[in-house]
Amino acid sequence: MLAYDPTDGVTTVRELTWNGCRILCLVGLLVWYAESSISTLCQSAISVTSDPAALVNPLIGTTNGGNDYPGATLPLGMVAWSPEEPRNHPRRQVQGVPGSMRDDLGRPAAPGGYEYSSTRINGFSLTHLMGTGCAGASGDIPFMPYAGEITTSPAEDTGAEIYGSTFSHDHETAQSGYYKVELDDGVVAELTSTLRTGSGRFTYPQGKPAVMLVRTAYSETGSTDAHIRIDPKTRTISGSVTSGNFCGYIGTVNRRSYYTLYFVAHLDRPFRGGGTWQGATVKPGNLEASGGTTYGTKGFVPPGKGSGGWAVLDTSKSASVGIRVGISYVSAQNAEANLRAENPEGTPFELVREKAHSSWNEVLKRVEVEGGTQDEQIVFYTALYHTLMGENLYSDVDGSYLGMDGRVHKVAAPQNAQYSTFSGWDVYRSQLQLLTLLAPDIGGDVAQSLLNQANQNGGEWDRWTHNAGITHVMNGDPAAPAIADILAFGGKNFDAKAAYQSLLRAATVPTAHDLSKDGCEVECVGQRPSLDKWLSLHYIPVGANAWGPAADTLEDATADFAVSELARRMGDDATRKQFLVRAQYWKNIFNPQATPEGGYIQNRNVDGSWPKFDPASDEGFVEGSAAQYLWMVPFNEKGLFTMLGGTDKASQRLNAFFYNPDGSLAVTESGGLHAELNNEPSIETPWLFDFLGQPWKSQEAVRKVLNTIWTNSPKGMPGNDDLGEMSSWYVWSAMGMYPEIPGRAELVLGSPLFSKILIHRPSGDILVRASGAATDSPYVQNAKVSGQVWTKTWLPQSFVEHGGTIEFELSASPNKSWGIEAEDAPPSFEP
Repeated sequence: MLAYDPTDGVTTVRELTWNGCRILCLVGLLVWYAESSISTLCQSAISVTSDPAALVNPLIGTTNGGNDYPGATLPLGMVAWSPEEPRNHPRRQVQGVPGSMRDDLGRPAAPGGYEYSSTRINGFSLTHLMGTGCAGASGDIPFMPYAGEITTSPAEDTGAEIYGSTFSHDHETAQSGYYKVELDDGVVAELTSTLRTGSGRFTYPQGKPAVMLVRTAYSETGSTDAHIRIDPKTRTISGSVTSGNFCGYIGTVNRRSYYTLYFVAHLDRPFRGGGTWQGATVKPGNLEASGGTTYGTKGFVPPGKGSGGWAVLDTSKSASVGIRVGISYVSAQNAEANLRAENPEGTPFELVREKAHSSWNEVLKRVEVEGGTQDEQIVFYTALYHTLMGENLYSDVDGSYLGMDGRVHKVAAPQNAQYSTFSGWDVYRSQLQLLTLLAPDIGGDVAQSLLNQANQNGGEWDRWTHNAGITHVMNGDPAAPAIADILAFGGKNFDAKAAYQSLLRAATVPTAHDLSKDGCEVECVGQRPSLDKWLSLHYIPVGANAWGPAADTLEDATADFAVSELARRMGDDATRKQFLVRAQYWKNIFNPQATPEGGYIQNRNVDGSWPKFDPASDEGFVEGSAAQYLWMVPFNEKGLFTMLGGTDKASQRLNAFFYNPDGSLAVTESGGLHAELNNEPSIETPWLFDFLGQPWKSQEAVRKVLNTIWTNSPKGMPGNDDLGEMSSWYVWSAMGMYPEIPGRAELVLGSPLFSKILIHRPSGDILVRASGAATDSPYVQNAKVSGQVWTKTWLPQSFVEHGGTIEFELSASPNKSWGIEAEDAPPSFEP
């Protein structure tokens, strides 16, 4: 597929496959012709998904806080070779600016390294996290092709004004497994990858020195050590960086290093010279250097620190320079072994690129869609692409990896690979379910990876892990619902019994970390902060170890429900009953007289009294208001409705939550009293109308979100993607279903965006058909499951376990008589 301008979503020239033919759609050349025959052919072509990887637009989510990166990677790949951009600091040269305003000059433009509004690149790093917040992380080993001479230290070039280059998006291409940009200094950079290696092709302009600058120490959040070695005889550049510091500027707990990344790069052109730097000192001709940047005094990379090196390349016979680079978190030898296994000497760049494209097609084709507009298919497959970039491969080709205990371990059957980087608070909601639905073997590997991490961490499961580090970021105990999710959606190849026993112990025996305030609020060190209070008071009170006591109570209730589900699967009925009771502890923070309008979930003091309360405030909550958290009882919505005074009153409250007084939907940026579907605390709420017997409102709200805040543009994603969690929400929603209940596989129903969706699974395909599907036709008129009339607004777990067919008839007008009976509502779970 040829490049297109992502700012307006219009393809200038696009190749599309249609009934085996190659159709060139020339959009915008002749308006009258494009509106007739060619547009007709293109519209027909979009129903065929023989090459879904060609529909992916990696630039979606690269601005508006999405924090995704556009570079080259494979599904869950270890290597993610993508641009790094410095922050734009117009005041940076202003004299007299207070030091506190200059602390973060070394931060990247965005946590994914790339921000679409930025126009300057200072390198192409080998690793990235996908869609995260804070100050970013990873971004290890930036390679910068530079046309010119090195005369001053790159350590002092914080804004990349000397050893970086501006660029235009007109000269940028981002595709599945491939990235290309022509820099304004004349250098053209092309990147592609295998799972553990990258291939680069860099074309230099004539008349200037062709330099490969390697900023070894300059990971996105800095480093405490780095090494580089330049070997002209073997045409290699190798070394390592020791880093960590995830969210380290927020508090001191994470202001440390916890992994070392090793790399080895083989270049196909002779070296004509080179040099190194350390701090402000530049050493032309020197071939080795060491030294990290440190994390400064406040967790930010200080200017003038760190080390790196460069090689001057002989481009007399060819202006293009090829690079093959392998990485490992274990050793330099393993980095070389990974390179030999996946990207051996002599492997052409184009072959690696073609294989990367094929790898994406193999996984994206597990969901085939027909119908919809071209933009809708692009957004859908890009969301699926992003969903499959969250957790990262961490073990080498020989199965070895660095554990949380600082020791080297090897994966053992039935586990195939170790994965790292787990944003539990985010991904337990729907990303792990979708990943496991499509690749149950990988889901099982992720579950075993989490268990391995816990075993190497003294039995404690951390809620946010990054490489070999525990970061404690966010709140609650997402490990339990994560493991239950994976089991429910078909991940079996892990030691589920051991995981259950470990999680059960963590939920019943307080540890020293659980009793510690270290890291609180955002990074409480305990797996179950204030577990002692949970066991004695049956809620997390004000003043406890917590980010938000009320939010922690809700998260712990969800975790206990997940433990009850694990106990059910293990045949432990006594524990199932015990934890199902514990899962109802959320009721202890429901204040029926919180406001004149009705009750709310809110903070509660140790003595049982209620502090001052504002439903639009986030006091006691995490990244959301009390009004947004009110509905976060996904396993027992019926119980919540009872607490609210019954179905009618709950319906009134939910309507006020989703609709403005004028009847318009309030689904994002509408204030603390309304839904915010750009962040996790609200994303399960539009499906609650199914529980209330008003499924047409779920259909309407979900489709409104799909049609408005998800678009084929860089800003077309609402908020942080969070390792694919938000993207997974879009995929589920576009398929007309959602895994509402953590730890179980029932799917609540909306309406499909496409006329046909076929999900290929080892245990049985899922087929969704939707007669009348269209952008403006979200309303279900009737449905059938396996040929039988279906009035329930949910699908049972057996549908996911064994596959099946569901058929919808859709319309632009709601059917207010379908799915409205009490027995049609999704299940709620209460003792």
